Amino acid sequence: MAAVELLAPAGSVETFRAALDSGADAVYVGAPGFNARNLARDLRLEEIGAMIHACHKLGKKLFVAANSLVLEKELPLVIENLALLQELQPDGLIVQDLGIIRLVKNYFPLLRMHASTLMLAHNSDAVRFLAALGCQRVVLARELTLKEITAITAGSGETEIEVFIHGAMCFSYSGLCMFSSYLGGKSGLRGRCVQPCRRAYSEGSQGKGHGKKAEPSRYLFSMNDLSGLDVLPALLQTGITSLKIEGRLRSAHYVQCIVGAYRQVLDAAPEDQERAVVAAKALADRAMSRKTSPGYFLSPQPAEAITPFHSGNMGIHLGRFTTIKMSGGQQICKFVLKGDLTVGDRLRLHREPSGERMPYRLKALFVSGVQQDQAISGSKVSIALPDDFEMTAGGHVEVYKIDSAAGRPVNPNFLATAETARELAGIRKKLSRSIERVVVKVCDSDEPDVVPVPGKKGEKRRKPSLRPGLKKGLPLEWWLKTDSVKTLLSDMPLSPDRVLLSFDKQILSQAGKIKTTLGSKARMVVWALPPLIMENELSRFHKQITILMRTGFRSFQLGHISQVALFGKEKVQLFADYTLNLLNSQAMAMAGDLGLSRAQAAIEVDRDALRDLLAEKTRNIPGGEENRKDRTISVGLTVYGAPALYTSRLAANHFHYERQILSPKNEAYVIKKMDGCTQTFPERPFSLLPYLQELRDMGVNYVVVDISGGTISARNLQELQDRLANNGRYGKLSTFNYLGRLE
Repeated sequence: MAAVELLAPAGSVETFRAALDSGADAVYVGAPGFNARNLARDLRLEEIGAMIHACHKLGKKLFVAANSLVLEKELPLVIENLALLQELQPDGLIVQDLGIIRLVKNYFPLLRMHASTLMLAHNSDAVRFLAALGCQRVVLARELTLKEITAITAGSGETEIEVFIHGAMCFSYSGLCMFSSYLGGKSGLRGRCVQPCRRAYSEGSQGKGHGKKAEPSRYLFSMNDLSGLDVLPALLQTGITSLKIEGRLRSAHYVQCIVGAYRQVLDAAPEDQERAVVAAKALADRAMSRKTSPGYFLSPQPAEAITPFHSGNMGIHLGRFTTIKMSGGQQICKFVLKGDLTVGDRLRLHREPSGERMPYRLKALFVSGVQQDQAISGSKVSIALPDDFEMTAGGHVEVYKIDSAAGRPVNPNFLATAETARELAGIRKKLSRSIERVVVKVCDSDEPDVVPVPGKKGEKRRKPSLRPGLKKGLPLEWWLKTDSVKTLLSDMPLSPDRVLLSFDKQILSQAGKIKTTLGSKARMVVWALPPLIMENELSRFHKQITILMRTGFRSFQLGHISQVALFGKEKVQLFADYTLNLLNSQAMAMAGDLGLSRAQAAIEVDRDALRDLLAEKTRNIPGGEENRKDRTISVGLTVYGAPALYTSRLAANHFHYERQILSPKNEAYVIKKMDGCTQTFPERPFSLLPYLQELRDMGVNYVVVDISGGTISARNLQELQDRLANNGRYGKLSTFNYLGRLE
């Protein structure tokens, strides 16, 4: 069996050196400006280039994470960076955005692509499809068991499989978390997550729990860190290529401890592995991380994944304080230490009950009023706080140590950064004209982009464009999404152009009745596939789709791009749900390349980003060919509904389903079991219905009104009809990010 790669994170030169010195076979870093981690400072291209050279000299590899979703206005910079990275020759480019995949395939084919875990590869179909798109490695979703990983790897062929072995776990499936974005436009899919899962939520007294007393705040969604040390021997038998450690935001101390721990086990002889695991755990415990668990490796419902009464903060808990005072021009707090502390240690202040956190480096420490450099556990200390720190009225602050002051300085000459900077300057000069040509072709050209048709050598197809739509009553075509057959078959007070039906067993069992009752109107039904189809469900979905097509249904909305493969060469209409996260014209064009005729833009899009996307699409309409179905793609948008902000595999015992929960700012949400997942929804829907004319003028072709996810009464339908008519009878609702700014 080939040796399995140990892949380490690096967010700085210091952590890069720590990773190499501790035994990593490969390192991954973030591409400046479009990676899915919000670092204080991105690594510069010259630093990345120097890291690539350093790794290659040592016989090691370096991968670059370009795994953020990209806005239309960011495409020129992305194109420039892709051109430069191609010259620097990293060993892999980790991607999420379908637009970046298309750019790489068409213009930068020497870049080796790895599909990010944000692409939600959770079954063998997804791995094979992403490989067909040009991804030579696929990073699997973190929610898979050892059994599922083994089955997926067995069907992956030559495609390399990478799995996360250690580090932070998201509560939601990666690629499906909208919570941070919903709170104010800071998208987790663009590296700006504010981590609402780490906040404390109180459970209200509404819903099925009506009449019960509200419970105290708990950390309902705060996942413990993943540790695969106990399952490492079994994981090595699954056929995977690479073990990935999460942590580009973590310290050099953390990287050194965790990489060293796994290196010990990987290098141990079979008869010594048990002892090596014990020693590795002791080393990992020094990394100042959160409490750990084996994640989903051993069970799809791990009992120890969340500790709801623990905040989930990284580091060593030092104590708490409730008041601050001024002394010598500094803000000072007092408390009794629960661990050792040194000036220069990096601390995190965790405000309660708001959940807000502030990291900083300790500059001054006092023990019994005397300034000291160090203090031991049990000491009564005063510490200096950041100048801009503010107490929350009626709350308290928890103090954590997240990094030690005792760090090994990195020799500034370790990386030949200046030499690489000169190399890059020459590359920029050499490539300036070719970069400009690609930018003009992709972003500014009035001529349609011509790309090869996948699988047909030499044949060409024009870039997908828009087909205008206009219906009586509303200013544009609208679709109704529902999970209620009763609503569909009743005399609805609504007249949608199409109906999206959720792909669940109860509704599927009535497909024949739906077809018979609707008659010719059955053509307006679109079956909406979920974004998640686990490995053991693939055959069932194949059969259900075959039955639906035999019944006469030919329209389907995809929840994941790999679901194109479910239809083979069947003559069907395929559309894209917003879960494909399409935010730029290149991503839309990729959807068109793959045979989709209609595609929703990402639900978290703001007004300016949508306008930019549609303006670019409009410029590229081929003259006189708007109605060529095989050359056009219509752009849609969900404009009403309560979207799933979290979609999780975990059904924890502490969840009270259908019961209101409140955030620290009293925002109301509801946890539900939907489609085999635990999903968290806002209690009230968002609505862009007052902006339908504006959306049509921008170039949106159709809109989706989503009433799935709960019981719909005649009163609810009447309210929806009134909102569609914009008659002003009801108050304003949230507009998600539309009137704000997507970061």
